[in-house]
Amino acid sequence: MDFIEVTIFTTTAGIEPVADVLESVGIEGYALEDAADFEEFLQDTEIYWDYVDETLCENLRNQETKLKVYVEDSADGHAQIESLRLALDALRAQDTEAAFGRLETAQSVTRQEDWEWGWKQYFKPFPVGETFLIKPSWETVEDAGGRRILEIDPASSFGTGTHDTTQLCITMLEKVVKGGEKLLDMGTGSGILAIAAGMLGATPEVAVDIDAHCLTCACENAERNGITIARTLHGDALRDAALAQEIGTGYDIICANIVADIIIGMAPMFHEKLVSGGTLITSGIIEERADEVGAALENAGFTLTDRAVSGGWAAFTAVHSA
Repeated sequence: MDFIEVTIFTTTAGIEPVADVLESVGIEGYALEDAADFEEFLQDTEIYWDYVDETLCENLRNQETKLKVYVEDSADGHAQIESLRLALDALRAQDTEAAFGRLETAQSVTRQEDWEWGWKQYFKPFPVGETFLIKPSWETVEDAGGRRILEIDPASSFGTGTHDTTQLCITMLEKVVKGGEKLLDMGTGSGILAIAAGMLGATPEVAVDIDAHCLTCACENAERNGITIARTLHGDALRDAALAQEIGTGYDIICANIVADIIIGMAPMFHEKLVSGGTLITSGIIEERADEVGAALENAGFTLTDRAVSGGWAAFTAVHSA
């Protein structure tokens, strides 16, 4: 069965009335694109962004508010779309001040296989570092060429292994992990770094993320690879002192593939949580800010032992100095 994507053009003020119209014709769910939400998101999460494309921001700020719904490409689905159009016409007639925008629709057909697979068709097994072959969960590998197969299904979490920052961290883990190290993964995403460390012989003790969905995803991916993440913690350790304390101390390795500002802010915390001589592996740093991050790590008591750059992104290995 294929689907029809119907986009309804409105305004922020029109979201609730249009949602009521959707419910009246039997459509219960919708996807919302609202410039006001985007602006609020940027303001609330600014500390987590190292770089945001200004042209993209401007386009999103100026976009029309849209509600998108999906109905079956069938006789019943077409009848539902016609009912929706009539209901929107009625709403437009009531909206004498045009507060709800143009209330017009556009539609396109989405094939079921595109719906289910989408970007997945472009995510194929690939080597990372000296020892790993990253394999999406829906692919098969006949011959790994002697590499460790790390199977991943990122869902909506960061960490397919294709990004330069992830690959830099995995390569550094290959150099650092000897076996038995207690590991903390800050900003775990899909869990790929904790899993890689576990496959190399470390013990993924704690994984932390601000998105609870990521923690579920990380545990599922760990299980796929025969790895156990002992504890997962949800929240913002930079702003939540109770969470920072709950994470504990005594780690031999910390992975933090985040962004420059968070790494700078957490540098003293990282130092506190590592054992003397322990190792911090960190990336998510645009190359232009690498010197700034390196200086912050040194000021927090770290000795920089490795620095690598790939695709405009930088990563550090830093050792806890007593």
